[in-house]
Amino acid sequence: MKLTPRFALDMSYLAGGVFLLVAAIAFAPATAGWLAFGVATGLTAVAGLSAIRATTPGVKLGHSAIAVAGLWSLVAALTFTGATLTWLVFANAALLAALAVADLVSHEVTTERVVHELVVKNDRHATEPLHTT
Repeated sequence: MKLTPRFALDMSYLAGGVFLLVAAIAFAPATAGWLAFGVATGLTAVAGLSAIRATTPGVKLGHSAIAVAGLWSLVAALTFTGATLTWLVFANAALLAALAVADLVSHEVTTERVVHELVVKNDRHATEPLHTT
């Protein structure tokens, strides 16, 4: 089975969100804010480019939502301080992770994906020799 670019991107969005969830609690607010700024910059750029280049509406919607959430995370990281920043980084990271999981789920339940899996399984069984006793 081949790794699709959409799956790889969604996994990177999820990894970024989970990293920021941990960073929001583990580090001082200023450090967590700068980490959020850096990670959100990368995620926003990649998600925005992916949304622009996408050909299907589902990918455009999912990656656009991630780009908007990342953009808000950028603004929050530069605007707020202290405990407010800590909780905003945490909440934004949870949102990024949730959007990434939602896009992963929508990727897995698409008609094309289901048809591909059925074809692969049918082809594999069709090539196996029949055993008669």
